[in-house]
Amino acid sequence: MIIKLLKKIKFFFDLLGINLIKLFSNIVFFPRYIYDFIKFYNLSKKNKSKFTFSFFPILDDKYAPSGSTKGHYFTQDLFVAQEIFHEKPTKHVDIGSRIDGFVTHVASFREIEVIDIRPVDLNIDNIKFLQLDFSKELNKEFYNYSDSISCLHTLEHFGLGRYGDKIDPDSFKKGLNNLYLLCKQGGSFHFSVPLGDNKVFFNAHRTFSLQYLFEFLDPLFEIKSLSVIDDNGIFHKKIGLDDNRIIENFNSKYGCAIFHLIKK
Repeated sequence: MIIKLLKKIKFFFDLLGINLIKLFSNIVFFPRYIYDFIKFYNLSKKNKSKFTFSFFPILDDKYAPSGSTKGHYFTQDLFVAQEIFHEKPTKHVDIGSRIDGFVTHVASFREIEVIDIRPVDLNIDNIKFLQLDFSKELNKEFYNYSDSISCLHTLEHFGLGRYGDKIDPDSFKKGLNNLYLLCKQGGSFHFSVPLGDNKVFFNAHRTFSLQYLFEFLDPLFEIKSLSVIDDNGIFHKKIGLDDNRIIENFNSKYGCAIFHLIKK
């Protein structure tokens, strides 16, 4: 009970931009910072260093790991990029996925076209960018445009106004229809959204149940594979579609469902 309360308090302050854990750790580690600085300063003075000094405290890296290999974005971005590397499509188009993750992974080995409602300043080889609201009616020039498309951790935001898009509860359905139109017959669609109960966390995102996603996708796409990241960060790669855990959404409140779909 106490742990749940503390997590809720932390979550509330996180929304306000106040990181309680970092604040606490900084208070704890600050005396060590002062100790290290005095020691470094005295040694530099003794060695007649030609460098001047300025304060720039980074207090908790001493005890932090070298990086994170967990989380939705790290896992899905690397996994789907590897899938595209092996598939070698003629053209790959991405809608709204993370630029400094998935898109750059793909751009390291091939050209990728990126569509996003948000502007971005890009001058990087292998990345072509188009600013476009993908929840609006799609121009016919984009019909059957690509044999390979992706939309990772994006559709759950459509219609919530978070990124300047129009408020529309059904916008994610319109976005999916546009993705269907964009993809060529028999083409690949790599798709991910948060996994849990069917719920809107306004205006951050939605979560979707697997059963709903199956019904949502079935008229338009064949499911080639499904992978899941559960609430514990465990990656269940290409699970069977008859897996009993699907009914319970892998006991996830905020997991991640990663689909490889084929346009019917």
